[in-house]
Amino acid sequence: MNFITDIFEQYDKKWALLTAGTMEKFNTMTISWGGLGTLWGKPVATVYVRQSRHTHEFMENNDFFTISFYPEECRQKLAVIGSKSGRDMDKMHDSGLTPQAAGEGVTFGEAEVTLVCRKLFRQTLDTQNMPSDVREKFYEGQEDHDMYIGEVVDILR
Repeated sequence: MNFITDIFEQYDKKWALLTAGTMEKFNTMTISWGGLGTLWGKPVATVYVRQSRHTHEFMENNDFFTISFYPEECRQKLAVIGSKSGRDMDKMHDSGLTPQAAGEGVTFGEAEVTLVCRKLFRQTLDTQNMPSDVREKFYEGQEDHDMYIGEVVDILR
């Protein structure tokens, strides 16, 4: 399993989609916070989901999730997905992305790379342990994030 990239560019500049659920019922959201590394002797990916997000329910109720990265020509499709909640719109119909199975998860045919992850850990971030400038900028009047760490079990190209 190899994934050679500038991960800072992937998450921050290109955007990514976090998807949880099954082909029968799933939700996806854009993300720009995340990380890759090694934990407990396993390759892992870390993502953060606000508790109010529709995808949070799917992250809680499923053992697998995917993180998928896209070429620049998909930016408009990703913008559609990032603009509204799956509670309020049919993201797949409105975005034009093509859902497809990815192991025990879901990805999209347009993805350049998909990380298939098995959920290992979840914890609510404690804002009291953050620097005050971060807390003020990202959490004042906002819901908390839950951090999910998943073992990368497959990389699809």
